[in-house]
Amino acid sequence: MPPTPSQTWRTFLANHVRDLVSLDFFTVPTARLRILFVLVVLAHHRRRVVHFNVTEHPTAHWTAQQIVDAFPDDSAPAYLLRDRDQVYGEQFRHRVKGMRIEEVLTAPHSPWQNPFAERVIGSIRRECLNHVLVLSERHLRRILTCYFAYYHQARTHLALDKDAPDLRPIERPAEGKILQLPEVGGLHHRYLRRAA
Repeated sequence: MPPTPSQTWRTFLANHVRDLVSLDFFTVPTARLRILFVLVVLAHHRRRVVHFNVTEHPTAHWTAQQIVDAFPDDSAPAYLLRDRDQVYGEQFRHRVKGMRIEEVLTAPHSPWQNPFAERVIGSIRRECLNHVLVLSERHLRRILTCYFAYYHQARTHLALDKDAPDLRPIERPAEGKILQLPEVGGLHHRYLRRAA
């Protein structure tokens, strides 16, 4: 009897979307030509960035601590999708196993297998970081905090039926005039109805 075929990668992502988070690093150069590393932890179900942090020197110990910070008090997901970078060393793997999270590793040189994290990193670059000059680690953290507030509350996603990760109420025309609110230092705008 031949073995039963395993599910495809796309099927796995679809079947476990509520129990799956992914994480990935990307780099940001500063005005003084320092390279900063940004870790993003993304919950797939609502495309919500549950945690991010910035460092100049990522280590397995630092990355393991970020997982603890992202999922306190038994809020850990069932699956963690990541690549095979060396920064996810023994300390990281031990911490994740202790939190009862099953790691799912992408194939080498296959960013398409982590599409949600790759897509959010692309959005961060296109919609925010390509338009600002980062001065320091603290400055980058402040910029990303503003961007993620906009991303969660106002930025629409086709995968969420044109809703934001934080559910938005439907605003009827009777609720008042449309107001334009600047977000992320004026790079983006949010539109709300307010009574006059």
